[in-house]
Amino acid sequence: MADYSKVQEEDMVNDEMLKRYLEFSLGEETYAVPLLKVREVIARPETTPVPFTPKHFLGIMNLRGQVISVIDLRSKLNINRKKENDEDSAVIIVDLDPIFLGVVVDSVNNVLTLNLSEVNETPKIDSTKNTEYIEGVYRKDEHLILLLNIAQVLDIEDRKAIQSSIKKAA
Repeated sequence: MADYSKVQEEDMVNDEMLKRYLEFSLGEETYAVPLLKVREVIARPETTPVPFTPKHFLGIMNLRGQVISVIDLRSKLNINRKKENDEDSAVIIVDLDPIFLGVVVDSVNNVLTLNLSEVNETPKIDSTKNTEYIEGVYRKDEHLILLLNIAQVLDIEDRKAIQSSIKKAA
């Protein structure tokens, strides 16, 4: 008689090791954020600029009655544009509980299902900039994909700008 309980336990362990990410491009590089943090993906909307905010802070937008701050992730991470044409760019609406944030990216590629055992730790980088927002590195064929913690990408100045813009819009 076969022992199926052991097989089910192994499947449960394997399911816990799987995590889904939304893969996107910034310039020539590929990044991903946890799919559970993504509310939706939309075409790049019109934004209303907010004075005295960081240069990567594009402003605010109205999404079905909700005011959402929008940042350009390329500018925030100091990444050059792939091309001057922004027609392919998209906005990923991420849930940063209790707020939502729109993140402009060059293109959204696909959804990845990763086995966490295939994710490499972030290499130690000698930099004056904080790189704690990189959760890990995944190798897909010959390309490396940086897994981002989008909440960690934002610094105190960004959080103040987001809170300020939401208060002004209310």
